[in-house]
Amino acid sequence: MQIFQSIYSSFASVVAAVVSIFGVNMGTEQPRYDVLERFGDKIEIRQYGPRVAAETIVDASTSDNARGDAFRLIAGYIFGANKTSENVAMTSPVEISSPGTKIAMTAPVEVNKSADGLVMRFFMPSKYSIDQLPEPSNPRVKLTQMPSTTVAVLRFTGSTGDPAVTTRTAELIRSLETTKWKIVGPATAFFYNPPWAIPFLRTNEVVIPVTK
Repeated sequence: MQIFQSIYSSFASVVAAVVSIFGVNMGTEQPRYDVLERFGDKIEIRQYGPRVAAETIVDASTSDNARGDAFRLIAGYIFGANKTSENVAMTSPVEISSPGTKIAMTAPVEVNKSADGLVMRFFMPSKYSIDQLPEPSNPRVKLTQMPSTTVAVLRFTGSTGDPAVTTRTAELIRSLETTKWKIVGPATAFFYNPPWAIPFLRTNEVVIPVTK
């Protein structure tokens, strides 16, 4: 029986890796939210409940690949680089904010900006409270309690690079100008697929905190 379980587990991993190329995240948990309003087929106003995230900040001025460095730090945490050597299930999206991306005045992978730092967040599985998660072994990885948040979201496919995120963020800001929703924080980006996913099948979002 153990042999069959091992074969099945290996087969499932291969299948998951293959389908992820085509933009499909099999069995990957995502933070729950309620849609408050829609504008066209790309923009939503969402209400997210409280969430727990593992986050890190990488100084983009001293790193040749800030996103890659940040990803390795947090991936290390969920794959056992913690005080109990416990694996924590991967979820999506990843939130990222990149240096140099600023708007008036708070996203799923979440990346945001802190001075010259790129901030990346992995949202933790909903079954955990912050007290139930293992403590990170690396002091550069922190667990943080995210409050309930209302955000405007614009979904897009293709490139996940900073120029694409900047263009889509500007598009979302322009769209919000004709609505009752006011921007109250900086933009971030959610990336739902692994880097090897086919670009036009990726699910990406730019996210901006809003209020009425």
